[in-house]
Amino acid sequence: MDFGFGPEDERFRAEARAWLAEHLTGDYARAAGSGGPGSEHEAGAVRRAWERELGRGGWIGLGWDSGAHGDYGNRRATLTQQVVWAEEYARARAPGRCGHIGENLLAPTLLAHGGRELCDEFLPGIARGEVLWCQGYSEPGAGSDLAGVRTRAVREPGGGAYAVTGQKIWTSLAREADWCFVLARTEAGSSGHRGLSLLLVPMDQPGRIEVRPIRQLTGSSEFNEVFFDGARARASHVVGGEGHGWAVAMALLGFERGVSTLAQQIGFAEELAGVVRDAVASGAVGDAVVRERVVRLWAELRVMRWNA
Repeated sequence: MDFGFGPEDERFRAEARAWLAEHLTGDYARAAGSGGPGSEHEAGAVRRAWERELGRGGWIGLGWDSGAHGDYGNRRATLTQQVVWAEEYARARAPGRCGHIGENLLAPTLLAHGGRELCDEFLPGIARGEVLWCQGYSEPGAGSDLAGVRTRAVREPGGGAYAVTGQKIWTSLAREADWCFVLARTEAGSSGHRGLSLLLVPMDQPGRIEVRPIRQLTGSSEFNEVFFDGARARASHVVGGEGHGWAVAMALLGFERGVSTLAQQIGFAEELAGVVRDAVASGAVGDAVVRERVVRLWAELRVMRWNA
């Protein structure tokens, strides 16, 4: 099997590299490398503006499979072109993305399970880099056992909306997000995989939604707790229909394992290259144990690359 890049991929690479070089200037250049894991709080306003810049350039939603739902402004890039973009983005040390949750998790889920109306309502804002999302899955008593969620969504009189009550934890970007997709129980008395629904909840609901940063030992606050106290979600904003939340939630997690993880491997590779340079400069490279560890790490990075 040929894992190489063809002429079209290399032309795409040249376009991506030129665009990044032209636009990574000023505040964007000064924010280079910011906003990675553990530092999502860095350069928040600049990184949000950068999302809009990416949207104007047509670099959001490269791999969306719009199909019958129409065209939402993406380039319909091939898988190898998506890999090329991830590589060039990481090598340019562009600012850490704050719109990736909507782009890489929610958008493909809406395309697969949301129907035309939800796609029309939410995908353009994601593609323009204007609307940010966070994920409401884990709870204090339901982390690895996601089917144990206890957050409830109860239909309000008239049936046009739900009242969402409960707590989510380990929620990245909750302070910045405009919306949250929330896995909640919509069937009274249900347990396990049954009676769950995935609801799209607007975060701007003072008095009904409270976000509390989780202070880590590093001093940063990568994650948050989110408390819902009767937060409203429209009945039309249930993805895949009421009671089908488990299947939709699992499909969403499947999209999380996409080529976006390739950028992490590239970052690790650059760190390893720095270690090698230091080892050469200090003479430690002459130690057989050091050489063995470097080679082992290089092999693991290659495996990570192909898995990504």
